[in-house]
Amino acid sequence: HAPLPELPFREGLDAALPGAETEEVRLARCQGCGAEIVFDPTSHATTCPYCASPVVADPGAVRRLRPQGVAPFAVTEAQARAAMQGWLRGLWFAPSALRGQGGGGRALEGVYMPYWTFDAKTRTRYTGQRGTTYYVTEPVPVRDAQGNMRTELRQVPRIAWTPAAGQVARNFDDVLVLASHALPQSHTEALLPWDLTALRPYRPEYLAGFRSEVYTETLDEGMGEARAYMGAMIERDVRFDIGGDQQQVGSVDTDVRDVTFKHVLLPVWSAAYRFGGRSYRFVVNGQTGKVEGERPWSWVKIALSFLALALLIGGGVWLMQTYGQPAYY
Repeated sequence: HAPLPELPFREGLDAALPGAETEEVRLARCQGCGAEIVFDPTSHATTCPYCASPVVADPGAVRRLRPQGVAPFAVTEAQARAAMQGWLRGLWFAPSALRGQGGGGRALEGVYMPYWTFDAKTRTRYTGQRGTTYYVTEPVPVRDAQGNMRTELRQVPRIAWTPAAGQVARNFDDVLVLASHALPQSHTEALLPWDLTALRPYRPEYLAGFRSEVYTETLDEGMGEARAYMGAMIERDVRFDIGGDQQQVGSVDTDVRDVTFKHVLLPVWSAAYRFGGRSYRFVVNGQTGKVEGERPWSWVKIALSFLALALLIGGGVWLMQTYGQPAYY
């Protein structure tokens, strides 16, 4: 399929994009997690797919940037449920009721999460120092097996520093930034990686039967995160270009050109439930089936496990004291 169109970053930032790149949506902000959920014309209330809080649609419509691409769900609800149940079975010290609530009869909800992608061409001039390791022979005090001090000649490493300067260039393609704050960063990072080659040109039909979230992180904020990622990659390039055994980076001057962006939607299966007066969330990557979630702890199970361990240790000590030899289990 043809590559998705890239939009000029500056025009997006200045709200100067053509009207065809925007759309009006009805939405509501969840008071529990801050997600902005899109409503279809016939819906007025629902439950947040991330935290199970009730949300009610605002009466009016707002204009937002229209997505350029969407990655359809490749994992079915049944497959996502199986992946979640496997994850739940692997949890230590989880309440028994958790397996019933989190992976049992409760339906998973398919949600399209909003992301930004950024492209840019960069050229960086840098100064720094290249460190080369060499060795010198020096007397070193050491303590022998009897505790006496003596002197030995040993090879000791030293670093010779020389000035370095140059330039590196890198073209960034599809730097991915989550445009939502509804889920903890640990959740969304655990769902990586995403296959962006599966993106298709956006059509509303892809969203039929699923929920979608509108971006709450602005384009400018998203670019800030992308620049931080680019900066780390550029510093790695600079260190490689300096070479040597060690590097010290001094000045870094980066020229960023031809910045473009896309707004895309990526598929997530989500289940939210309340347990013990608190909300817990599970998410499953809708492309790969990878699971991440929050979990409560069963303090009863933990206490019983510590009690069993204490009894086991105590029994072993009693047997050793009684029979004068270790007990084997």
